[in-house]
Amino acid sequence: MTFVKRYLIPRLVQYVLVIWLGITFVFLIPRVTPNDPVMRMIDQMQARGSTLEPGTMDEIIRDLTEMYGLEGSWLDQYWAFWGRLLRGDFGVSFFQFPTRVNKLIFTAMPWTLGLLLTTTAITWTLGNIIGGLAGYYSRKGWSRVLDAVAMIVRPLPYYIFAFMLLLIFAYVVRWFPITGGAPLGAIPTFTWPFIKSVIWHSTLPAVSLMVLGGAVTFQTMKLLVQNINAENFVQYAKLGGVKEGRIVGKYIIRNALLPQITGLALGLGQIFSGALITEIVYGYPGLGMLLYRAIVNGDYNLIMGIVIFSIFGITTAILLVDLTYPLFDPRVRYT
Repeated sequence: MTFVKRYLIPRLVQYVLVIWLGITFVFLIPRVTPNDPVMRMIDQMQARGSTLEPGTMDEIIRDLTEMYGLEGSWLDQYWAFWGRLLRGDFGVSFFQFPTRVNKLIFTAMPWTLGLLLTTTAITWTLGNIIGGLAGYYSRKGWSRVLDAVAMIVRPLPYYIFAFMLLLIFAYVVRWFPITGGAPLGAIPTFTWPFIKSVIWHSTLPAVSLMVLGGAVTFQTMKLLVQNINAENFVQYAKLGGVKEGRIVGKYIIRNALLPQITGLALGLGQIFSGALITEIVYGYPGLGMLLYRAIVNGDYNLIMGIVIFSIFGITTAILLVDLTYPLFDPRVRYT
């Protein structure tokens, strides 16, 4: 019962509070920007040569204002916004009118999930294993070489590293395609030729994320292992004749993994950093590229829809990690 009161309930309250605050900021931020989606739509219609009578223009502006949820005061818009959100309705997109935001997000989401979840899992697993071994055998030559490489790679900005890979492997040697997530005009099917083409197109974006993310995970894990290796209980185990494999796996790596588990959930936030930039550089058809186009075009509904899905995803992942944390650290169950 103590665990429920002191651990479970506070985290559920934090989960709801973070989602509410995040969604509220998502609602407010686009409305303080100078871009007006209604007037931009009217300007585009006029730029195409459309002639509208004054009465007709007023009706179109009124219909578009209602469609984009901009009718009434901010408080009225806020309540209407939550009503649409609870119904799962994010409205229509501005720059791909009249396509609904839900359809655009659900079309782009599998691309980002496939890329981000795969690279995060591989990066976290290999980075911790190699970093843990490098931390324990820190005086070995191969450990120092890997650490030097990680120190060189880690500070590189995502867009610089992505452009380097793109220039070398897509323009110079032409091993991989320049842009896209699949061949142009290909129909998504669960067949090996299509899956192979998707893997081929996503190789460079995946390598960009894994190398830079892996360097961070590697160095973090190496430092954690080095610190734990100097602890008294580890030295006592060595003096007591405990097998080295047991010391590394059960005493050192297991303890060093605890902060890394939390970092795993936070790593999903890459959609706003590395994954966003990577998708833009490679023209990858995921949520990052969709969000970039929405920002450029001032598409309120699409921006809010993507960010809200990301808020739910990241906060839910962090909550699940928090709830499973006691399984890895028994001390939490007795706090």
